[in-house]
Amino acid sequence: MIVIKGVPLRKIQGITLFPFIIVRSKKPSKVLINHEMIHIRQQLELLILPFYIWYVGEWLFHYFRCRKFWQAYRKISFECEAYDNEEDFEYLQKRRFWNFLKYF
Repeated sequence: MIVIKGVPLRKIQGITLFPFIIVRSKKPSKVLINHEMIHIRQQLELLILPFYIWYVGEWLFHYFRCRKFWQAYRKISFECEAYDNEEDFEYLQKRRFWNFLKYF
């Protein structure tokens, strides 16, 4: 994992594009980094490319149902898992394989 800080992102605090975590802040919070590390684990579990296909597919599914960009984003199972556990700094040590399916 390589963290790239101080990137001028619009409307988002960070994004994970394996193996990079790209964040807006020059001093990102531990919570943000933990959130993005959860995405790193998810991407590794799905062998990276299938993660992105699933992610976009799930976003499209939710978007066509609600017609709201950010609401569809928050309903993606990968995001639900990351947001629910971003403040638990021991989550990745106890997380089960493919745990995002619990949020699907």
